[in-house]
Amino acid sequence: MSIKKLSPILLGLSLAVIGSSFAAAQDATPTSSSPRILQITREYAKPYKGGAAHDKTESAFVEANRQAKFPANYVGMNSLTGKARSLYMTRYSSFAEWEKDNALMAKNASFAAEIERDSLADGELLEEVDSAVYMLDDELSYHSHNDIQNHRFYQVYAFHVRPGHEKEWHQVVKMVKDAHEKAGDKAHWGMYRLMYGGESGTYVALSGDPSMSVIDDSFTGRKKYLEAMGGKEGMAKLDELFGAAVDTSHSEIFAVNPKQSYVSDDWIKADAAFWKP
Repeated sequence: MSIKKLSPILLGLSLAVIGSSFAAAQDATPTSSSPRILQITREYAKPYKGGAAHDKTESAFVEANRQAKFPANYVGMNSLTGKARSLYMTRYSSFAEWEKDNALMAKNASFAAEIERDSLADGELLEEVDSAVYMLDDELSYHSHNDIQNHRFYQVYAFHVRPGHEKEWHQVVKMVKDAHEKAGDKAHWGMYRLMYGGESGTYVALSGDPSMSVIDDSFTGRKKYLEAMGGKEGMAKLDELFGAAVDTSHSEIFAVNPKQSYVSDDWIKADAAFWKP
């Protein structure tokens, strides 16, 4: 288990937004040879407890991990939309690697004790904590990037697929991917399927970028995407298929918080001004 903390955040996404938002978002996903298991912990802070006070308690976790040289890094981020909350993402190459980190934690009594103390202090600020595990789905991802150290904000999209409608869901994503390919835009995303910690049939698409200006840029390529989809007729077909496949969807924006992130020394050396404020 990582030493920091979607569960299935059923992230409302209209089909028009699928086209425009995906069209310019770099994904938050490693390449296929990189870690494929994504463990995400979600914390809900009490009202007005999510600012400097939360930074302070989370910084204690970061320092404890650094002192122990714990191998599992994580990125923390805070919500810019929806209910105030924080997400903590840890990536693993396999479940065996995750188990190995758990064993390291169990063997280090002083580290475990420090994490427990930090957790009690952090818990005073929180209303709720939960955790879930996802696995990268290569077929549903599109032009994955691995420059996640440069991401400063994330667009997060979640979809819940109706039971028995996986075929239609795959057709929806294929239509979107084909349209982006034909349009020749810069679309990127990593699609993850929920494995543990929530309702089955949940998928989360992560898109990370160095700047929120990418959201503005996304609208400039919308016309080409709509033409590539087949105009109104094509969008109507996508709309119908999406409705058959998905019963709930939602989208949010999160900002990476370096004070709440435990990242590698390489990341810090590459951009100390950001990662070590």
